[in-house]
Amino acid sequence: MPIYEYECEKCQGRFELLQKFNERAVKQCVKCGGPVHKVLSPPALVFKGTGWYVTDYARPDRKKAEKADREGSGGSKKSETSPAKSGSKDD
Repeated sequence: MPIYEYECEKCQGRFELLQKFNERAVKQCVKCGGPVHKVLSPPALVFKGTGWYVTDYARPDRKKAEKADREGSGGSKKSETSPAKSGSKDD
């Protein structure tokens, strides 16, 4: 069940409630009885580290094929184009 955070418009107090998805939102502050509204807060779930991309779980043979593709296409392009020499008329 998710935890919802509410803020009171009267006393500016904040409180959290564990509620089901289908429960109605709270309308009154638990401390003073004033009107409340839901507060958006960051999720508690944080993704860190490796393993969140398709390439992190790639098969070894797939890595070899991708490397061969890069060398095949990248190598020919590098040999076809050479860096332009920067020559100026003032030399």
